[in-house]
Amino acid sequence: MWQCKVCGTEVSSRYELLKHSKLKHGHFGARFRHHCVYSNCPCTFKSWNNLLSHIYRAHCDQSSSKQEQLATFSCQLCACIESNERDYFCHLNGHLRKHETVTCVFKECTFKSNIYNTFHTHKNRKHNPHGLTDFKLDVVTVTADCQESASSPVDFPACSTESVLESFSDANNDEDISKASVLNIALVLLKLENILHVPATAVDELLQELHYSLTSASNQVTCSIISDILRNHNLEIDESVIQELSEAVGRSNPLVKAIEKGGPLATAFKRKQFYKEHVSVVEPIEFILDQKSRKTYQYIPILPSLQLLFSCSDILKCVTGDHERQKTDSGVEKEQQYRSIRDGLYCKENSFFCGEELKISLLLYIDDFELCNPLGTSRKKHKLCGVYWILNNLPPGCSSTLSSIYLAVLCKTEHVKSYGYSTILEPLLQELVTLESHGVYIPELGRFVKGTVQSVIADNLGAHSLAGFIESFSGEYFCRFCVGKRLEIQAESVQTGDFALRTKEIHDEHVTSANENSAIFCGVKRGCVLTENLSHFHVTRGYPPDIVHDLFEGIVPFELALCLKEFVSKKYLSLDTLNTLILNFPYKWGDKTNKPHIIPCTYASKKTIGGNAHENWNLLRLLPFIIGDLIPETEPAWLVLLDLKEIVELAVAPIHNEETIAYLNCKIVEHRHRFVELFPAQLLPKHHYVEHYPQMIQCFGPLVGQWTMRFEAKHSFFKKVARHTNCFKNIMLTLAAKHQQMIAYQIHSCSLKKSTLEVTSVSTLPVDVLNKEVVAGLRQKYPGINEVHLAKNVTNNGINYRTGMLISFGSAGGLPEFAEILQICIVKSSLNFVVKVLCAWYQEQFRAFQLTVSPDREVALVDLDQLTDAYPLYDYMVGGRRMVTLKRHILI
Repeated sequence: MWQCKVCGTEVSSRYELLKHSKLKHGHFGARFRHHCVYSNCPCTFKSWNNLLSHIYRAHCDQSSSKQEQLATFSCQLCACIESNERDYFCHLNGHLRKHETVTCVFKECTFKSNIYNTFHTHKNRKHNPHGLTDFKLDVVTVTADCQESASSPVDFPACSTESVLESFSDANNDEDISKASVLNIALVLLKLENILHVPATAVDELLQELHYSLTSASNQVTCSIISDILRNHNLEIDESVIQELSEAVGRSNPLVKAIEKGGPLATAFKRKQFYKEHVSVVEPIEFILDQKSRKTYQYIPILPSLQLLFSCSDILKCVTGDHERQKTDSGVEKEQQYRSIRDGLYCKENSFFCGEELKISLLLYIDDFELCNPLGTSRKKHKLCGVYWILNNLPPGCSSTLSSIYLAVLCKTEHVKSYGYSTILEPLLQELVTLESHGVYIPELGRFVKGTVQSVIADNLGAHSLAGFIESFSGEYFCRFCVGKRLEIQAESVQTGDFALRTKEIHDEHVTSANENSAIFCGVKRGCVLTENLSHFHVTRGYPPDIVHDLFEGIVPFELALCLKEFVSKKYLSLDTLNTLILNFPYKWGDKTNKPHIIPCTYASKKTIGGNAHENWNLLRLLPFIIGDLIPETEPAWLVLLDLKEIVELAVAPIHNEETIAYLNCKIVEHRHRFVELFPAQLLPKHHYVEHYPQMIQCFGPLVGQWTMRFEAKHSFFKKVARHTNCFKNIMLTLAAKHQQMIAYQIHSCSLKKSTLEVTSVSTLPVDVLNKEVVAGLRQKYPGINEVHLAKNVTNNGINYRTGMLISFGSAGGLPEFAEILQICIVKSSLNFVVKVLCAWYQEQFRAFQLTVSPDREVALVDLDQLTDAYPLYDYMVGGRRMVTLKRHILI
């Protein structure tokens, strides 16, 4: 029996499994990856053709019973194992590029070199050509693979694309298969229009041409094929009958029926109707603000959207499973850790969420964004206000994909200012009140489930605007967390205890005074519409700080500009030298994607280096490697930047405890003292917001879980739609409708989150050829194991791992331990790393770790559960030293 890895369906042969996969899971989405049908193969693929190509290349010869020689190559420097000669010499190249001495790997040759070109010149002159027998005995291990694979198909001797397509013709042409075929075609067209942004007119033209090709153009080919088959069976049939038979075959094609005139997919209107009936699209509702001037906005009902989400078994299972884990953990006494907003004080004190009954937790996001070029002639003309939401009942990380962020309201920014939030958000508030008081019916659970808004994520301007605080940050009261005055904030730190947080009672008094006097009172202009309508949401406990705008687009570029000006004025380096070093720095992997930009000439006068959040974060983190050797260790401006670097690492940490919060508090006090001493009267309001971070982490949990980074990336979808449709007649309706069709496609064709393990190329090797310590670890963890899958590039839960990257596991002397990935082992769909353990020393000047190879050259086996941080790190050579810096603080 063969079993589908996606839904668990069992079939009798690989033919049937591929049929099932194509018909049931053939619509590959942006996040969905299909598993190889072989039980012992961990590879996954995004497209059907890639899957077929992989099977043809990797598994077509598994039924062969002849013996094949397998050769494995062992590195004499790091005990790494490679499955072929090409990869082995690529591995040696890595050592040579680090100027490590490599001994010639061929018999009776004692040549050594640490220069890449010299080594390869010697190899080409002295050992070309060569075979397996020419390598040294401790380099090559040759084994015979005489055992036929247990999963090799007896009933499927060939695996070409043609044979698979032929297998589909054997299937019963019943109504279910026809409907499944039409649905798959519809999903392809849905993806073309709403994810790839192909205009509907272009799709209509494509279908017309395709219909002609499948009917008239292919009719002669079909007639010829039928005539040949009849002739081979000695049957003489009249040409008119053959012609009629050919036309009947063409008309019976489900694709032809679907796209012909009058078919369910023939026109854009009919396709939309088909999507509503078969793909469950929650249509946007247009609300009219002014009929005469045609002022409207779009609202997507939140209750039907929640019902649609919970109809997905993956989401429902994940929500209920996480709720059960929360109930189990609540009765266990352990060290206080902050992993999500549910660990924060505000959630625990909320009577609505603290019970054992399942409650729906929503996070709202509000922001304005420009559809067109913000510097062009259409500036502010098509500026929109978007309200998004996410389901916060999922485990951390499940809502990071853009398709997990849902649209609630889309309105022009000028209309929000004219009519106010109470009018624009009225339909949303009505449904939220219903959700809070009565709940939404979940058929799969057979009951109503209540819920409410837990927090609102926004930048400072958006948060103050919706919450009813003053929107000018140059006023006397600019903080939404406390009632400190501007002069007091400049003179004293939050850590002195002089700035008490706003409470429900104090804020309600301020709102009453502001309403009675029609004036701003202690920074409060009016009440928050969410607080006024919802019973379990309050403004003082619902607006967390945003580290993206506070740090990466606020304090970081500001302080970098001030400190770099100091470095240039003291002639440690020039601006041209700095920009040259930034451009020539050897960024690796993810750092290369977010490569910092050069510093503009106007940075000193504007007091900012500009750039986006990712670039500024990358520059601050790597700046010690770029210019650290040029700046004296005791330079005050340098110490300011190093303190800021540590504050950023702590602020973006995904897990906190009381010790890390206390350490963050200490670093903020130290940074403020040094900054004020060097740059008096230069504190920004955002410096004050950062001083509240230790308290806010205790109240909201890790702030990185509620930053605006992923939400702002959501704006790109609407900008792409506007650019490709190029029609602004009713742009909000177009954007909302396209978005809802995209969400329907993702929910229908994709699982909740990315595949746990994604790998497209593996090598299968006997376990015995690996390092002895690694073999012992594998046999202890997986008794009876005889072979492993080795890969060089693997993605697990959206995190990419490659050989050469560094991972952190365990600790020694209070410092994290690091190791370099030599091989990635996949055993029974579990990920393990063969690593070379490294010794690390903390370098205060760089706020980073210097790495050296362990004296014993220890090779170890590490699995995912042993990692202290799931994200890999990258090492750099700095002045002849191998260095690594953290991206986020690691909780040891």
